[in-house]
Amino acid sequence: MNTTLTFDVENIKCGGCENSIRKGLSSIAGVSEVQIDREQQRITLLANEAERSAIADKLRSMGYPEQGSVTGFQSGLAQAKSMVSCAIGKVSA
Repeated sequence: MNTTLTFDVENIKCGGCENSIRKGLSSIAGVSEVQIDREQQRITLLANEAERSAIADKLRSMGYPEQGSVTGFQSGLAQAKSMVSCAIGKVSA
């Protein structure tokens, strides 16, 4: 059964980021109604609770890790990944 899941993430900067996040999360079966609050750095969606880990992994791989989950070098790497993801989101919009 689908439920509302919320992820507080880092690095959402613009509409390109939002487009990439929506596209990336739509590749996970059962994810729907993705809502992104750029100001709060929060993603809310409908999915099965069992998919929480897969969703968090997908977000991290795209450069949008959950807040406080990466530090140091990993944080810099996440920012770089989010810049690439953002650029792709702008082009594919």
